[in-house]
Amino acid sequence: MGILDWFKNRPAQFDPDRVSDEMIRAAADKAITLTNPRLNVLPGCQRRLAPAVETAVEFLRAMVQSLPGARALSPATWSRDPALRAFFVAPTDIPAVLGRSDNLRTLFDKFPELDEACLILGMAYNEQRVFGMALHGDMVQRDVVQTSVSFSDHRAQICGRDESRLRRVVGTQAFEYLLAQALAEIGEERVERQGLEGNRALIRARLRLLQQQGPGLGSMFGAPPAARSEQARLETELLENERQLAAIGGSESALEAEFACLTEVLGHPERYLRVEQKQLRLNTMNVVADKASTDPAAEVDFAIADLTGAQAVRRAFVVASVARGEVPSTPRINFDDAARLL
Repeated sequence: MGILDWFKNRPAQFDPDRVSDEMIRAAADKAITLTNPRLNVLPGCQRRLAPAVETAVEFLRAMVQSLPGARALSPATWSRDPALRAFFVAPTDIPAVLGRSDNLRTLFDKFPELDEACLILGMAYNEQRVFGMALHGDMVQRDVVQTSVSFSDHRAQICGRDESRLRRVVGTQAFEYLLAQALAEIGEERVERQGLEGNRALIRARLRLLQQQGPGLGSMFGAPPAARSEQARLETELLENERQLAAIGGSESALEAEFACLTEVLGHPERYLRVEQKQLRLNTMNVVADKASTDPAAEVDFAIADLTGAQAVRRAFVVASVARGEVPSTPRINFDDAARLL
């Protein structure tokens, strides 16, 4: 299967309910294809990679199964859903977010019979310490240290025809994220190796030049021979360069090094991806209310995803369901107005 084929029909590639030998083999094949197909020449490559792949798949299964159920995402439910009131300043913000999701619009266009779809609503999440007032019983306390939370940069990029398919897509894309981390680390090692090999060639060329300009041709043209200290310095640099290359491994072991990197990442997915379920009691100003507070407040549930790979990302998210009618139509270009501006 080609590299582009793995990005088609993602829901069929991950099953959060059960793990089969076929699924592990397919996941291992995908891992090899997306990182370096030449890894297949290593003896027992698939067999040796299988335990790490199974570890990653089991980790992702537990993560996907822990996701909460879908909540209706609609301006009509904003007033009676404390979570939506915490996520969005006004109900009119919801259609604006849905209208920016090309993936959601494409999904509805592809399946005309679909009345409702599911999505992952991702948001930037920020906590800030502030000073405010709090009501404790009948007394108002001033300059109370409080935690204010905010949600911004709403995005709806991961979509599915139903909740089951959405969870499968989440698992598949999370696996691809792990492969991307392995590929980034492999790339760093390749750059280091190429740098060392280039440096080695440069040092050898300079060393040959200095040796030739010493007691040989240099003395014939009256040039002073190169200092022994300079030759010794270059020889020392060359030996150090050779030592670093030996530590990384020669070209014959480059594939083994890449395979080890891939195995290490898949065998320890918790180093790169964490999902935490979070519940906060928030008042109408999105300030965390303590148990002693008598201010009106409600429990708000969401999840936090921490991606700790090459680029650290921290995002809040919820699973949501959206009716077709909630997605704004694509704005049409008024060509008459545009012509008047020319």
